[in-house]
This record gives sequence, C-alpha cells and structure tokens, in this order.
Amino acid sequence: MSSWNHTINVDNLNPCIKNMEYAVRGPLVIRATEIEKEILSGVQKPFPDVIKANIGDAHAMGNAPIKFLRQVLALVTYPELLDSPDFPEDAKKRARDIRAGCKNGSVGSYSDSAGIEIIRRHVVDYIEKRDGGIKSDWTNVILCAGASEGIRAIMKLLTNPFGETTRPGVMIPIPQYPLYSASLAEYNMTQIGYYLNEAKNWTLDVSELERSITDARKKCNPRAIVIINPGNPTGQVLARQTIEDVIKFAYKEKLFIFADEVYQDNVYAEGSAFHSFKKVLFEMGDPYDKMELASFMSCSKGYMGECGIRGGYTEIVNFDPQVKAMLLKSVSAKLCPTAIGQACMDVVVNPPVPGEPSYEEFEAQKKQILEGLAEKAKLVADTFNSIEGFSCNIVQGAMYAFPQLHLPPKAIAKAEELGQKADVFYAFQLLENTGICIIPGSGFGQVPDTYHFRTTILPQKKFLINMLDRLKEFHLKFL
Repeated sequence: MSSWNHTINVDNLNPCIKNMEYAVRGPLVIRATEIEKEILSGVQKPFPDVIKANIGDAHAMGNAPIKFLRQVLALVTYPELLDSPDFPEDAKKRARDIRAGCKNGSVGSYSDSAGIEIIRRHVVDYIEKRDGGIKSDWTNVILCAGASEGIRAIMKLLTNPFGETTRPGVMIPIPQYPLYSASLAEYNMTQIGYYLNEAKNWTLDVSELERSITDARKKCNPRAIVIINPGNPTGQVLARQTIEDVIKFAYKEKLFIFADEVYQDNVYAEGSAFHSFKKVLFEMGDPYDKMELASFMSCSKGYMGECGIRGGYTEIVNFDPQVKAMLLKSVSAKLCPTAIGQACMDVVVNPPVPGEPSYEEFEAQKKQILEGLAEKAKLVADTFNSIEGFSCNIVQGAMYAFPQLHLPPKAIAKAEELGQKADVFYAFQLLENTGICIIPGSGFGQVPDTYHFRTTILPQKKFLINMLDRLKEFHLKFL
C-alpha cells in the first residue's frame, strides 16, 4: 500500500497560526460540547444540562430576537411576503429600500466590497445622531461580517514585515478580548499589554499606559492602542475624562486608536454613560481632531444579539487617502460581507421612529431586554460578592462579569501537579461537576498570581439563578 506524506504538516505550517490562542472557543468549550453529546446519549451526570456561559451569544441563551428586525430580514430574503398583510408597512419600506440597493433587487447578489450604499448612508445618520451632529462621510463606513472582521482588516494595515527592524506592536488592555491577542499572533505582531485597575472597577490609568509603552519600545515599535468600551470581559464603562486622557496619550505617542464600541447600547450602572471616542476626539478640537481612529459596531451585542447573522461596521476617521484606498483594496479581496448581515445592521442603525406602526412594540421589546440585562448584571455581581472566596466589581456595562477567585493553596498546588494553570483547573472542575462552562481569566490576561474567570450575564433570569446556585454549591465544596 502506497503512503502519502502530507504537504502541510505541523513542522512546515505557518508558525503564527500555531501561536494563536482563542480562549473563548478553546479546550473547555470543546469539552462542554462533548458533555452535551454524552448527556444526549444517556450518560448520567450530576447535572441535567450544560450551561455555556463562556460566550456572549444572546439567542443561544434563550433570548428572543427583535421582532421588527426579523420581519425585515424575512422580507428581504423572500420578497413575495411584501404583499402579505401580516407585515407592517415600516418593515416593508425598509426591505424595499435595502432591495433597491442590491443588484437586480436581490440580497443574493454581491454588494460593493464596502457594503450596500444606502445602508452605509444610514450608518452615517446613526453616528451623527449618536454624536450630537458631528459629521460623518458614508464613504468612510465599511460594512463587515461582524466587528471582528473589521478589526482584523484594520490591524492588517499595521503589519510591516519587510520595512521595519522591529516588529510592530499594539497596546491592548489586560484583561482583553482574545480576538486581539489571537490576531496579533496570527499577524506576527507584538502584544503590548496594559493592565486595567481592578481596585478602581477596572478603570484605565495613564501612568500604566506610560509604563507599558516604555517597556514595549525596548522590543517593538508601538503603532496603535486598543480601547474596549464598554469593557469585555471586565464590564466597565469609561468616563469621558478617561477617554480624553487616552486620546492625549495616543497623540503624544503617535498611536492609531482602535475604538471597540460594540457594547455601546449595554450601559446599566447609575451614573455611567457611553461616550464615543470619535465624539470626544472632535469635541477636544485641534490638534486631537486630526488623529486617526477606527471605531467598530456590531449587530451581535446590544439588545439585538444577532451573533450568527454576522453584521457590523467600521468607521475610519482622518485616514490618509492612499491608505484608505489600500484598505478598500484589501477588503475587496473578500468580495463583500453577507448581504443579510448588512440588512441586519441597517435595522440596528435605522430602527422604527415615533409615528411608525412598529415603533411602540419595538421600543417595548428593546427596553425589556436592556432592563433585564441591567437587573442580571446586578444580580451576578451581588451573588459573587456574597460567596466566600469571590470578589466582583460592579458590572457597569457589556454582557459579562469577571470575578476574582481567591483560591486555597491546596487547589493551586493540585493545578501545578497536573500541569494546569490554577484558574483552568478550577474551570474544568466546575464544568465536570456542574455543567457550567466559563472561561478562565488566564485566557484574557490578568495580574500575575491573581485568578479570575469570565461569565456571561445573558441566561434568562431563572436559568441564571440556577447557574449561580450550582456554582455556589460547587465553589463552597471546592474551598
């Protein structure tokens, strides 16, 4: 029998791919899926089901989709429904407008690489309204298959393997969303971590930025800074003064700004408010209003939760025209984002308005979702703070809590014996004993010798209470 040696193997595989780690979909999640299958096949477990609290997937957690949004998507994908009396006229109008922007009136056709023009114009209307009238240009809006694709498209502009003696670096918060560390590894760029201040509810200190960039310049060329606001996994909402401080720091250090603002609708805590980086930058005036910035938004988060549809946008600000042309060239290699995702984003930025038939129902559903998230954010933080061995900051925004674990020495020693990080050991024990899948803090980054994990606040309240009860019972035994 003849043999075949693989032309691609682990020895000649791109080493950057081997270096990638993406904790949100790592070994714990794989094991959680295996356990689900075991339960379905009749294997007895000390719990009835698996709770995947590892990811911010609203609909997977049982949350209902926005009715108006799904009506528009149904209409654009099956136009015969436009003649049905079962659909409101405002949904039909939006569907007709979207279809008019598609080639031959079909969402099955390719769009322009940067997206359907009418939707990009609606994004501009949304941004200008959000930012109090500060002008935007629809040609600076690029629709994408989720904010992650937009972030990666901009990040690729900063790689320069042949033109620099040192690797380019990007400053990212620690803890951070693993998209950033994974993408930087894939693009052979240097991760420059700056620690958020847990003692001050995960706020950002300029002194820490200064420490981080000073150390980084010894080994790389810092090119950009990433800000996630509201924070993932940490749930903080940045004060306006903090945003101004970051902008001044980026100006001084000549850094490009990534403004990851996908949770801008998810602000819960009293006294907290979302401020877009673009708005603050322009209101600060000269010289800051000349700085380069890319901001990102998604239909996966907020009150929409349409993760699987993959819709989002990037707004680029103050780009060199030649660089913008190169970005669009790079984006065009992917042909275009899915038209269904673009249509979903259109509804997010162009929702029903007062006087339209769907307005009251839409607003009621949106309010119910956001108020429910606010209630659960408080419930989760309060519960963790009531359990021995936990401390948890207020969840001001986003969709997650990031409690600190105060593990006993015997647990840390056992983890070392097994060759695991202590928080990873805890997470696997939690999964095997309760069916709860969380993500260890080491997957996001944390101060050395501290232990955390991220859990979503998305499960419906009765399931969330059940999850917290299971976790508490396990944790007290674990101690």
